[in-house]
Amino acid sequence: MGRVTKSLLFLSGLLVVIQFIQPERNISIQAYPADISRTYPVPEKVQGILKTSCYDCHSNNTRYPWYANIQPGGWWLAWHIREGKQELNFNEFGKYSSRRQQSKLKAITGSIEDGTMPISSYTLIHRNARLTKAEQDLILDWIEKTKDSLLKN
Repeated sequence: MGRVTKSLLFLSGLLVVIQFIQPERNISIQAYPADISRTYPVPEKVQGILKTSCYDCHSNNTRYPWYANIQPGGWWLAWHIREGKQELNFNEFGKYSSRRQQSKLKAITGSIEDGTMPISSYTLIHRNARLTKAEQDLILDWIEKTKDSLLKN
């Protein structure tokens, strides 16, 4: 057996073995009293957009695609979700200080305006998560109104 054949067999075996090492799932069915929609009035359309385009990475409940079961893709996805939740978690938004809430709303505005969110690796597969200009405007208008109410409190 040649060196190339041995290497391919080893890699194939390794790929099979790593399939048994599954990352923890970000799935929760509980209600979150600190969810942004319970903290501030969120219009139904805006909430729908956030759930479609943001919540998979920025909440405590991810809708997992089929490829999440294939490693190392599942590990990459788990890492990505962990990073996204550390940056912003819509289910925990009400627990943030007013200053942090202001900062997060400003960051969301910046991310939408510069096109960095939702990220392209997500929208490549989840085409319905892409934000249209009208959806962007709707979210940005809502954020502006919400930021104004934060300043009054």
